Amino acid sequence: MRGVYIVANNKVKENAIALLSSLRLYDPDIPVYLIPFNDDHQAVSQQLAEMYQVQLFPDLDLLASLTQTIGEIFPRDFLALPNKMRKLAAWFGPLDEFLYIDTDILFFTPVSETLSYLDQADFIWCDYHYKRGLEDVFSEVVLERGIFNPETLQDVFNSGLWGSRKSALSMKQLADLLKDCAAHREYFDFSSGTTDQPIMNYLVLKAIPRRLNIAKANPHEPGSWGGSPHFEQRGPVLFDGDRPLRYLHWAGTPMRSGGPYRELWTHYRYRNDPAGKAAAKPEPTESASLQTLKRQIKNGWRSRFK
Repeated sequence: MRGVYIVANNKVKENAIALLSSLRLYDPDIPVYLIPFNDDHQAVSQQLAEMYQVQLFPDLDLLASLTQTIGEIFPRDFLALPNKMRKLAAWFGPLDEFLYIDTDILFFTPVSETLSYLDQADFIWCDYHYKRGLEDVFSEVVLERGIFNPETLQDVFNSGLWGSRKSALSMKQLADLLKDCAAHREYFDFSSGTTDQPIMNYLVLKAIPRRLNIAKANPHEPGSWGGSPHFEQRGPVLFDGDRPLRYLHWAGTPMRSGGPYRELWTHYRYRNDPAGKAAAKPEPTESASLQTLKRQIKNGWRSRFK
C-alpha cells in the first residue's frame, strides 16, 4: 500500500489544511496518515479527518517508544526540536511505500506520480540541495575522516520531502545509526537550527544504497524552493518557465502575509473551507510602491539567469 505521512500539531494546522487541499485536488484517494508532533494535535487531526479523510497514525505506542529512545540516545542539547525526529516513524507505520511531506509544502501534481519512482529505488527525493554542498547537513569532518566519499555526498537532500519503503530500514539499524550520530556531533552542520535533516542524511547515506534524486533523474525537473522569486502563477499552479512545478516548499522562507506566493497558499487553504475564509482576519495588503519594488527585484533576478 502506497500513501503519505505528515507530521503536525495544532500550531501548524493552517499549513496542514493547505497542504491537504493541494494533495486531494490532484490525488483524491491516496491514503494519508498524520503523525502527531506532540499531544497538542486533536484540533488538526479532527479537521483533517473531516475535510480530507486523513487518518491518525495507528500505533501511538510505537511513536511513544521511538520518542523515548531518541531522548535516551541524544544529549538534551544535541537536537533543537527532538520531536521533529518523529517523522522516522514513517518506516514503521502501516504503509508499505510512502512519501513523507512537511506541512510547509503545496503539491501541484498527483503524489502517486512521485511515489512511482520507488519502482526504481528504496529512497527517493526531489530537490537541488546538493548544489549547496554540505550546508545544513554535514561539516567538512565527514570528508576529512572518510565517513562519506564525495560521490555519496552528492546525494544530500532536504528532509521535508522524501519517500521510502518499510523494508528499507530496520529498528535495530535505526537505533545503531542514531547512536553513531549522538557520538559524533562534529559530523553535522546545525548552524542554521536544523534538527532532523543532518541526522536523516546520515541514516540514509549509511543504510540505504538504492537512492534516487528525481531532480537528477529528470533533466528538466523544475525548481521547488519558495524563496525563488521567478516562479509564475497560472491558475492554481506555479511554473518555472514553461515547466509546471511538482511542488513548492517554503523551507525556511517566511509563510506569512506579504511572503512569497502567499496568495496561492491562501487559495489552497480556503479552497474547501468557505466558513473558515469568512472567519479569517483579513491579511494586510502591500503598498503599490512595495509591489513595484518587488517586481523590479524579481525581474532583475531573472535577467541574471537568462
